[in-house]
Amino acid sequence: MTPLPLVAGFVPWIAFTVVADRMAADAVAWSAVVAVAMTLVSLTVARRRHGPQTLDGVSLVLFAGIAVVGFAGDGAVDDWLSTWGRPLVGVVLGLFVLVTASSRPFTEEYARQSTPREYWTTPTFRSINGVLSAAWGAGLVGIGLAGVLVTLLDDHATSRSSAHLAELLLDWVVPIAVIWGLIAFSASYPDRARSQHRAAAGAGRV
Repeated sequence: MTPLPLVAGFVPWIAFTVVADRMAADAVAWSAVVAVAMTLVSLTVARRRHGPQTLDGVSLVLFAGIAVVGFAGDGAVDDWLSTWGRPLVGVVLGLFVLVTASSRPFTEEYARQSTPREYWTTPTFRSINGVLSAAWGAGLVGIGLAGVLVTLLDDHATSRSSAHLAELLLDWVVPIAVIWGLIAFSASYPDRARSQHRAAAGAGRV
């Protein structure tokens, strides 16, 4: 599996997180609009090539809902979304990926783009994508919780310098490290898993 399509599926979420931190009034609502526009482009391209992806559909509903709530709400709603909305989006998205990992792994839709159809229903294919989806789900939840922790630490920071250090580590270092690790895992795990399945099958025939 090529990890790049997987990462591309999360680009609207990444853009939402970055833009929301760089705007003023209705920041989260406007960043959600940006994410919706990017998701619609992704859906249009996917429909022409290989059909829409479930992840895009979930992102579209999630970000559209945030945009509506953000623009319809007052200043208090905007403040809440700015404080908690950004990190909680990662948690919600990660939980969705985790919950569906055993029944409908989201990575399957991407893996099918480079895997012959005859392998799509094999136990090995299903098992590999279940593990990959669970890993991505756990990683997204972890990134989201890191963002929640930043908010909590900011509220109790004794100085701006300590708050800035926590923000640097949890908002940037942790997400980059987690995503990099997930990309590396997605690139290497399928080959290892297939080798293990072949070895187990060979041992069973002995």
